[in-house]
Amino acid sequence: MDFRDDVDLDASQVEDRGGGGFPGGPIAIGGGVIGLVALVVALFTGVDPSRLLGSGDVAPSERRAPASDLSTECKKGADADQSEKCRVVGVVNSVQRYWRSAFTERGKEPYQNARTVLFTGGVNTGCGQASSAVGPFYCPADRRVYLDLGFFTDLERRFGAKGGPFAQAYVIAHEYGHHVQNLIGTTRRVGGDRQGAGSASVRLELQADCYAGVWAKNAVDTGFYEKPFTKADIQEALDAAAAVGDDRIQERSQGRVDPEGWTHGSAEQRVRWFTTGYTTGAPARCDTFAGDI
Repeated sequence: MDFRDDVDLDASQVEDRGGGGFPGGPIAIGGGVIGLVALVVALFTGVDPSRLLGSGDVAPSERRAPASDLSTECKKGADADQSEKCRVVGVVNSVQRYWRSAFTERGKEPYQNARTVLFTGGVNTGCGQASSAVGPFYCPADRRVYLDLGFFTDLERRFGAKGGPFAQAYVIAHEYGHHVQNLIGTTRRVGGDRQGAGSASVRLELQADCYAGVWAKNAVDTGFYEKPFTKADIQEALDAAAAVGDDRIQERSQGRVDPEGWTHGSAEQRVRWFTTGYTTGAPARCDTFAGDI
């Protein structure tokens, strides 16, 4: 996964807020994707959702990092090959360039950029306050993706994924899939159907996986990468997708699989839908709301 050394990066699409937690106050969840993420974390870990979404306290052991001006660090593709934060900028730039083009080609309303916010410990969002325990998420209320880079370490240590740069790219592209769903109105289809193997929540998440695969297929055409992704790159994404399947998480946390509690889909489903997007390269093939999944 090599960026073109001379390609210009647009660091304005990523904001680095650093760390230090958030002040106390009430939590306001707008019923969007962040609420679904908190639900699955609470379900599988036994953590009180209020501790993940706005308790007002940040554990003393949580990392604290200074904010930085990414525009001075991330200027060219060569920077993205050397810095994790600049790699995030490069991936975000590529993902959004693809979707802007896809919206135009299909005669949809113009694509609207969503900024990614990097944080450590805790963060205030349009969906309320969130801690790093929530993991990466998209907030429909403010149209931002929130990411603590420490999640990628957790992905390997806690979830058993092999990790790697493309595993990170998959996670980011998945969250931007939720942004696409929000723009075209798909997110509203979840409603109260938030749990179960065939629920709208699972279908929404699998579609975001499929959209991530679609981007991966078309990524080289965005001009940010030297060449198409390798089999090893794609395997990193598939491994990450499988690692966060509901069945895998349930087996690790409670020793049994309960499809009635699923919110994101099984390991097999997540791998299959990413693969569908990657092999076809067509968003239209990502209709997880039609038929069986």
